[in-house]
Amino acid sequence: MTRPSYPPPPFDPELAAVLEILSAQVNPWLTADEIPATREALADMAVPREEVERDGAFEVEERSVPGPQGAPDIGLLICRPAGTSGALPAIYHTHGGGMILGDNRFGLDEMLDWAQEFGCTVVSVEYRLAPEHPHPAPVEDCYAGLVWTAEHAAELGIDPERIIVAGSSAGGGLAAALALMARDRGGPALLGQVLLSPMLDDRNDTVSSHQMAGLGIWDRTANDTGWTALLGDARGGPDVSPYAAPARAEDLSGLPPAFIDVGSAETFRDEDVTYATRIWQAGGRAELHVWPGGFHGFDQMAPHTALSQEARAARLRWLGRLLGKPTR
Repeated sequence: MTRPSYPPPPFDPELAAVLEILSAQVNPWLTADEIPATREALADMAVPREEVERDGAFEVEERSVPGPQGAPDIGLLICRPAGTSGALPAIYHTHGGGMILGDNRFGLDEMLDWAQEFGCTVVSVEYRLAPEHPHPAPVEDCYAGLVWTAEHAAELGIDPERIIVAGSSAGGGLAAALALMARDRGGPALLGQVLLSPMLDDRNDTVSSHQMAGLGIWDRTANDTGWTALLGDARGGPDVSPYAAPARAEDLSGLPPAFIDVGSAETFRDEDVTYATRIWQAGGRAELHVWPGGFHGFDQMAPHTALSQEARAARLRWLGRLLGKPTR
């Protein structure tokens, strides 16, 4: 059966202008042979420690903690607001990068914004990347770091009952998987999950994935590259774990409240809308935003635009309600 052809939705005019500039530097169809060069380019843009410290606003510590059984230790970047005392809420951050790129400082800026707004500690995990380390290595690293953080909450000055998992893109998929794992394994009781344009479905066959082929940031080809690196020949098959691709989970009940947002003009739109819908159908709590004309990662790449500012403000409002701390 031939899939009907759907025209792509338009980009927001402000974002379209930014995307035209970005397209000279970034193509949306990343292939496997481009992974090494892309990693090198990102390494050249590594966030320096002083930028993480924000002129002394955060006390920053890098810790090596036990990884999954039989696996190497993992790194945690711990950022605590300077001059604070007592048990603070924590944002446990899983970075993006399509399962193949990035490090624990990738996408950290917004997490630090939240931490400054609400007085939170940020813990950002360094997990092993595919294809060198396929599933379950990345998510098990993230889970081991989450469990360690909860078990050492008193030492870290963290309230173990107020831990929020958060991530963007692949990191959003990992955060969703952590919520499933914590529920299923009797792990840390999470206060919430923030899933920003999360990468959830290895099948890569939604209408939006076809609509946006060759357009924007991270199209269907790049998505195939990431999922194949993570899952190999199992990608798209019948036996993919929900801890690899949370869209595969049959039961979405009993999860912490979720904030999910996504652009209307990006690959992940339909799988993210479906995930929020299934949480509601299971009797759960989810807030969903579909930003009209947003491409993948638009608010990170074009934070000055009106749509980006609205998206970031909506996240702050949701976090403020969750934490009982209205935004200033």
